[in-house]
Amino acid sequence: MPLDPQAKLVLDALSAVTMPDPWTIDPGLFRAQVREMRVAAPEEPIGSVENRSIPGPAGSLPVRVYTPRKREPGALPVLAFFHGGGFVIGDLDSHDGTCRALANAARCAVVAVDYRLAPEAKFPAAAEDCYAATCWIAEHAGALGIDASRIAVGGDSAGGNLAAVTALLARDRRGPRLTHQLLVYPVIDCAFETASYRENAEGYFLTREMMRWFWHHYLDKPEQAADPYASPIRAATLSGVAPATVITAEYDPLRDEGEAYASRLLEEGVPTTVTRYDGVIHGFFGMGNVIEKAKLAVAQAARELRVAFSS
Repeated sequence: MPLDPQAKLVLDALSAVTMPDPWTIDPGLFRAQVREMRVAAPEEPIGSVENRSIPGPAGSLPVRVYTPRKREPGALPVLAFFHGGGFVIGDLDSHDGTCRALANAARCAVVAVDYRLAPEAKFPAAAEDCYAATCWIAEHAGALGIDASRIAVGGDSAGGNLAAVTALLARDRRGPRLTHQLLVYPVIDCAFETASYRENAEGYFLTREMMRWFWHHYLDKPEQAADPYASPIRAATLSGVAPATVITAEYDPLRDEGEAYASRLLEEGVPTTVTRYDGVIHGFFGMGNVIEKAKLAVAQAARELRVAFSS
């Protein structure tokens, strides 16, 4: 369908901003410049927000714990949330609004994880951080007021990759039993030749060249692209991982790989819901202040989580 008018307004505004060519500058500098360009969105009121540090594979790992404004009595279900940003950019602040919205709408705690970023920390650092944080949540559920039998993982873009990988690791390492995985336009495969990559290579916020840059910095060696903990669609089997919700955007290079992953999950007996939001772009999920369909997508994600937590 045609580009959503609200998404077009976002793209028009972005086109007026001169972005540096990331290939020409230090990734740390690029990260800082992107952070300075953020436009603060109104903060959704929430029950509580707490910053804390937990043990990680390479030292302390910052996390942010959100509790919903309205909650049921007793221990809360929890979503371990991993932010997007191509494994190179993003942090707890970049996805604060998304975490607040999901906590309130799903009536669950959210633990956002500030995993190590590339290229300072190459694959599999981010995945190991996210898995370790999920294990920590399960091990400390009582102290957190969390129900250890109702743990979900989720994230957007690169965070969706890390959620899918955490679900694989939990299965393969006999880790926490996960209730659900929420994958929002996830990065699923280190490949750039799908129809959606060709159709949306330029002009829709996330570009094919930007994805090449992200993967270039995330992987230490090209052959790691075939590792299922980098490209989860390359796992020999997906059977036994947590049920999933997959959300994609029509004008997104990552659309087809997310939908292909959902198809494989379904083929291998994993209960999965997949929804494409027509007319919108990569990143729309966190743009509820300007794109109405973002609110619909967040509401759907929260609904899917509530159902999973009540099963």
